[in-house]
Amino acid sequence: MTTGTFLAILGAALAALFAGCGSAIGVSIAGQAAAGVISEDPDKFSKVLILELLPATQGIYGFIIAFITFLKIGLIGSGSLALSTAAGLSVLAGCLPMAIVGMISAIYQGKCAASSIAMVAKRGEVSGKGIILTVMVETYALLALLVSFLSVFMLNLG
Repeated sequence: MTTGTFLAILGAALAALFAGCGSAIGVSIAGQAAAGVISEDPDKFSKVLILELLPATQGIYGFIIAFITFLKIGLIGSGSLALSTAAGLSVLAGCLPMAIVGMISAIYQGKCAASSIAMVAKRGEVSGKGIILTVMVETYALLALLVSFLSVFMLNLG
C-alpha cells in the first residue's frame, strides 16, 4: 500500500468516524430530553422520536463519503489504486468537510432537537415547528456532504 492510498483511506475513515461520533452524541442529547418527555406523557413518543432521530443523518452522510472514497480508490470493486502522496492528500482533504462539519453539526443539531423536544413537552401541536428549527442545522451537514462528494468524486486519480 502506498502512502497516498493510506491517506485516502484515512480520509474515508475520518469522515465516517467523526460524523458518526457526532451523530451518536447528538442522538444521545436529544434522547435524554425525549426520555424525560415520554416519562411524563407516553403519547408524545412519535413526536419526540422524529426529533431525536434527526442528528443521526450526519453519521449516514459520513458513511456515504467513506463508501464513495473506497469506490473511487478501488478498494471496493476492481482493485486498489496505487495513489501518489499528492492524490492521497487530495482525497483526505476532500473528506475533511464531511468529517468536521458532520461531527459539529450533529452535536448542535442534538442540542437544537433537545430544545424542540422541550417545546413539544409543553405544547405537542408545535412539533412541526420544532422539526423545522432542528432541520435548519442539517443544512450545513448537507453542504459539507456536497463539498466532500464533489471533491472526492471529481478527482482525477489516474
